[in-house]
Parts: sequence; C-alpha cells; structure tokens
Amino acid sequence: MKLSDLTIEEKLRLICGKGAWHTEDFGGKLPAVFMSDGPVGLRTMYEREDGVWDTYPAVAYPSVQVLANTWSEDCARLMGECLGEDAAERGVDLLLGPGVNIKRNPLNGRNFEYFSEDPCLAGTLAKAYVEGVQSRGVGACVKHFCCNNLEFDRLHQSSDVDERTLREVYYRPFEIACEAHPVAVMCSYNRINGTYGSEYKKGYDVLRGEFGFDGAIISDWDAVRDRTAAAKAGLDVEMPFNERNYERLVADFKAGRITEAEIDACASRVLALGERVLSMRGQRAPKRTEAERAEAAKTVAAEGAVLLKNDGVLPLAKGAKAAVCGYYAKPDDVKTLAGGGSSQVVWKDASFDLPAQLTARGVENVYEQGCAIDTVWSVRMDMRRARLNASASDVNLVCVGTGNLIEFEEGDRRSMRLPDVQEKLILETAKENQNTVVILFAGAAVDMSAWLDSVAGVVYAGFPGMGADAVLADLLTGARNFCGKTSETFPYELADVPAAESFLSAGVTRYQEGLDIGYRYFTSYDMPVLFPFGHGLSYSEFVYSDLTLVSTETGVRASFSIENTSERDGAEVAQVYVHECAPLVYRPEEELRDFVKPFIKGGERTTVALTLPMRAFAHWSASRDEWVVTDGVYELRIGASCTDIRLTAKIRIENGKISVL
Repeated sequence: MKLSDLTIEEKLRLICGKGAWHTEDFGGKLPAVFMSDGPVGLRTMYEREDGVWDTYPAVAYPSVQVLANTWSEDCARLMGECLGEDAAERGVDLLLGPGVNIKRNPLNGRNFEYFSEDPCLAGTLAKAYVEGVQSRGVGACVKHFCCNNLEFDRLHQSSDVDERTLREVYYRPFEIACEAHPVAVMCSYNRINGTYGSEYKKGYDVLRGEFGFDGAIISDWDAVRDRTAAAKAGLDVEMPFNERNYERLVADFKAGRITEAEIDACASRVLALGERVLSMRGQRAPKRTEAERAEAAKTVAAEGAVLLKNDGVLPLAKGAKAAVCGYYAKPDDVKTLAGGGSSQVVWKDASFDLPAQLTARGVENVYEQGCAIDTVWSVRMDMRRARLNASASDVNLVCVGTGNLIEFEEGDRRSMRLPDVQEKLILETAKENQNTVVILFAGAAVDMSAWLDSVAGVVYAGFPGMGADAVLADLLTGARNFCGKTSETFPYELADVPAAESFLSAGVTRYQEGLDIGYRYFTSYDMPVLFPFGHGLSYSEFVYSDLTLVSTETGVRASFSIENTSERDGAEVAQVYVHECAPLVYRPEEELRDFVKPFIKGGERTTVALTLPMRAFAHWSASRDEWVVTDGVYELRIGASCTDIRLTAKIRIENGKISVL
C-alpha cells in the first residue's frame, strides 16, 4: 500500500500504533510490526486460559553492562544474533534494544541496561549488537534518545546539557550505532533542555541528517505528551495506542494545528518500516538451536566477568575446601539475579546453584546463606554458621549483590553501598578466613571501601544470566580464564562522582560536569578510584611492545605487539586513548578512541594493528557548529586500562595533515 492509497483518517491512525505491541495494519492490508522488549532476553506475553497475562520463558542473557565488560564486538554480535533468532521464532519484528545511554551516575536504576560511561565503547558494541540482531531478519531499536540518565521523575525532569557535551558524549553512541542502520530509534521520557524527548526535533534532525539514520522513530511506552507536537517534530509512531492522544491529534488536524504534509512525513516512514520488516522476515532462518543460544549466553557471561582483585587466592587450589555464603550463591528466585523492569526475563532454565557447580568440578564446599538480601526484604538471619564454615575452610566465597529489588526501572539506587547485612557478612566471615573472595552480582559500580582491604579477591559477575553458575565455577577453578574489563569506573564513594550532587534535582538536572564523565574526570583531576575504567585482571600476564605509527591520507595507523608471557592462554583488551598535549580548548586528559581484544596462547606474541581516523582527534566547536581538529601535538596512549598505560607515541597535526614525531 502506498501513501497515496491512504485517506487522511487512515494516516492519522497509522502513526498512533495499535494496541500494546503492534502498528496498525488496517485488517491485514499492511504488515503489522510486532515489537517486544528484549535487550537481554525476549519478553513476549500471552493470555492464559484463565484470562491472566503471562510471559513466555526465554533464554536469559547477561545484562548489557556485562556485555560491555567483554569489550568484544564478537560477543556483542553473537548476543545480537541469538536474540534475533529468539525473536524470529516468536514472530517478533522489532526488538526494543539495545540501550546506549551513558552511565553518568552509578545510582541510575537502569545502568544494568546500558553499556558504559564511555561513548566509544557503548557505540561500538551497540553497532555490533544491532548488526547481529538484524542479520537474523529482525529489526533493532536503539534507545533512549537521549540523556535518559536517571529514573527519578523521568516523565518530567529536564536534562540540561550544553551542545558540546551532547555531541561528544550523549549523541555519540547513537551516531556510531546508526552506522549499522537500525530499523528504529526510541525516544526518551525526559526533556532535553526543556523539550520532551518525544518532541525533540533538533535531535531528530541530527539523527536523520548528520547520522544518516533512515529508520523510524518510535516513542517509549506512554512517553508522548502531545501527539501533535511529537508528529510535527518527526516522531513517527506513538506506542502503545492512546485513544485520548489520537482524538486530540484528529482535532488538531481539523483545526489546522498540524498539516497533512507533516502527517505524511511520519506516515511514509511508518509504511517504510512495515515494508522493511516484511522484507526482513524472508531472511529469518535460525542458525542455532535454543540450547546453542543458551551456550552463547554463557560465553558472554564468561568474557564479561571481571577479576577486580586477586591476592593469589584464585584460581582455587586443587583439593581446596571452600565455604560458600550469601544469598546470590543459590537464590530462591533467579529474578533477583537481574535488574527489574521491562527487561526482566522469565528464565527458560530457572536454576542457579554455585555450590553444586563447584561440587561438580571437584571442589568440596559447604553452603550457608548467612543473611538475606536486605533486612527490609526478609527477616534477619544468623551469620554464625557462615563464620564457622569460613574458619574451617581453605577459602571463603561470599556472594553478594543488588538485583531487581535494588536496581530497577522507574527507580534509582539510594546508595552505592551494598545493604548493611551483606557488608556485615563479608566482614564477619573475612575475619575468620584471610582467603575471602567476594563475588559481586550488581548492575553498576559498588562502593567497596568498607570491606575491600579485608578480602583477598573480588570477582565482578554483574547480572550474568542463565547458566552463569557453571561459568563462575569454571572461572574460579581456572577451567576458564578471566578476560573482562570494567566498562565503568568504580569510585571510592558517591561523593567522588562529579554528577553526584546534581543527580536527583527536582524538575531540572543540570549536567554541570560537562565532558567530565567517568574516567575523563578521574584522570583529568588525578582523583584516586577503587578500580579504573578498563581494569581487569587475568590468570595470564601480558607485555606490550614495539609501537609503530604511520600516517595515512585519512588518519594514523598504529601497530604494536602483545606477548602472553605466562603459560595460560588468554585474551587481552588493549585500549587506545588520545591526549591533546596543549589544547586551546578544554579537553579531558585522555579519551578512548579504539580497542582490540586478541586471544593469545601462552608464551606467544601477536601483532595488533588499527587505524584512527582524523575524527579521533576532533572536538565539537559550539561556535562553529562543527567538528574541529586543531593543529598541535597529540599523544596516543595504549594500555591495559585508562591508568595502566603501556605504550605512548606522539603525532603532529598541521593543516589537516598528520606527521609522526
């Protein structure tokens, strides 16, 4: 059906959705686009015989923050492919994800759904994720555009951000993701500099113009305040259908407050959306069984687990006896191993039993829960048995975290610290056993300052998804090697975060820190942190050497060697940061511009090569309204984290030409 075939009444109806999860099809005359939540697992619903709505069980993948900790485009593409296959089997046309919002503050209740504090890492992995989903004949919807960086008062608050910060930080992951030509982009609930995300024409024009986005812009559910204003701005589909908004739109059209040309612009993109998903349906041919997709989830969980601290306690010594405690080692409800809200998945395999998995690997262990998640949620439990077990064992494994009772959509964390009872469990059992390892199940950075010095090891598991009990057992015993790195900074405390004071402002949230997000701030001002951005230990040791730079017509090519000097095979994330030596405008101390993750066998060496385009050295000039590369000297810093720089070299840029110094 063509636009010319539709009456104005049909056009008005077309841009307002149909029911909760579909676009209008006019009785089958148009393809109805079926949408579903699913950034970390498919959340499709059905009506039971008793009339109650329920959710189909599905493969539960690691949270997006765990995916980010992999620093692996291969993992992002793999997870996207698997989610696309899950969606295809359920007849889903549009998967609502991934979320690329920046982690401005560790307290954001939806941080577990987002990649990183860094736009390069977030955008690069999102692009691969989108490519994976859409390679399976299912569309991806990148969200939430933009500056949806907190949940408090999200329906009303305004994120007030200067143009340079918007361009360099908050727009940037969407810009990179758009290189994969996502089928859709979803607006945010909040206002951006006073304008609701559903009416954000300025941003939509950038998406469609500069970023080359050629898909449909859809609303988050019930995010539209004024359907007429949203349509005039370029929001194509309101979801779900809202009868009152539709009637107001019709009345506004009759009153001349919106033109047919403006309606046509949205309607034509909705028609194109339907045609695109219709053509994609013919590409659907799942290449993996459900069991294979569940194994893929375990692969992502393994690569996304981060060994934050290890004072020689891991891997577990052969024949070691372990004490295991903490609710998250063997939760009564696996939903507590994930964040809450629209991304919550009903696990296909609703089991998680770390003690049993350790037993299966020959590790003698004894389990005692020790405490509840929080005294608010359950009665206080006696820690005495957990302390006795710790004192009688070679190693003490304490499984703590947050989960869907603390991190969830429509609410933000009240504190960076773990609940008091969990901190007490760590400290009390660590008194009995110096070989204490904390395994952390959380969706964002946690304040560990009260107990970090009391333990010998910390494993950041995140929200690792289905089958991760087996993965963790493999990692703890050395059957697998750690290769994850932090995708966000772990500060000592919330007060150290530059956005701490302005986070929960009523009405208006001023992004007064500007570019100083995450590691950009901590490295620029020499602020100490618990664990820096890009940090992660391994059972292997890696040595960097032989950095060589060569200028090209479009940028600079860097090559260097990484040697695995241990006997253990392993993967290393090498990060490339750019530092402008004498900037004429403010630049953070260093900014991530690329990364690679080679797998290197024990005792072997590999050569890594990558090219940084001229854009890697640019900043946004608000006065000129464009990207600018200033003449001067720039330093490339290559390292194992933002503070563990192993190699450096300098270039000079003059009149758009690069010379190696």
